[in-house]
Amino acid sequence: MKSSRLRMPDFIAVGPARTGTTWLHESLRDHVCLPRIKEIHFFKWHYSNGLRWYAQHFRNCSRSLPVGEICPSYFNFVPARERILNDLPNCKIICTLRDPVERIYSHYKMMRPLWGTSASFEEALVEYPDLIDASCYATHVKAWQDAFGQSRVLILFYDDLKSNPQSYLDTACSFIGIPKIDLNQTRIGARKTNEATRLPRSRRLALASSLVLERLRSRRFDLIVDIWQRSGLWKMCVGGGKKYGPISPETEARLREHFQAGVEDLERLTGRNLCAWKQTEVKPAKAGA
Repeated sequence: MKSSRLRMPDFIAVGPARTGTTWLHESLRDHVCLPRIKEIHFFKWHYSNGLRWYAQHFRNCSRSLPVGEICPSYFNFVPARERILNDLPNCKIICTLRDPVERIYSHYKMMRPLWGTSASFEEALVEYPDLIDASCYATHVKAWQDAFGQSRVLILFYDDLKSNPQSYLDTACSFIGIPKIDLNQTRIGARKTNEATRLPRSRRLALASSLVLERLRSRRFDLIVDIWQRSGLWKMCVGGGKKYGPISPETEARLREHFQAGVEDLERLTGRNLCAWKQTEVKPAKAGA
């Protein structure tokens, strides 16, 4: 069956991860048609299941509401972009961007229990190159714009979400084509979501939980996944350990130097001043300090 005969997304928020996508999902969920669970990963991991499998996630959508998906794993996965363009050429795309160094560290903290690794942040930067690649914003944003056209790609900045969440949401609503949503009337409000602050109490428990959750997702047991994640069981499995510390100043400086040219490319691409994301000098400690 062709995609035109199926209920498919009018918009997809492609991320990348740790840029406020869960907040956006929770803010929009009562005002557009979204899957029960965030991040189906169809265009990345489950494409072989076919469009009919994908469409089943939207089978109960009201015809009066736009349909959407929020899946940050698509942002820097080239086959996902090509598949979306092929199957949903008129789809609107939302890219959500955050200070690249902050995003990488937040991503590491979220994914460490899911990877089942004890790697330090510095070790993970080498072992998991996707951490770096997903923060190469200018390259991937330009690719999305080239594929779908600039008018069909919205770029949102996490800085704006922090400073004025209502205005941030208003921008997203306008782009999607729905009335403005009063943030005070949403389930989420302005509070943070899905924030990882602690190591897992058990690496094995965290990894096992991740594998079970993904199996449930692949079998479309969305209700069970939703209940599990909202009940607190998920956080109990993947957290509860020692608190994460800050990034070392040396690692932060090295990462900012790495990303500086890309941030400047993004400034030219978007017209946005991103000086706060650029290289910061590591000052030597004062004698006696």
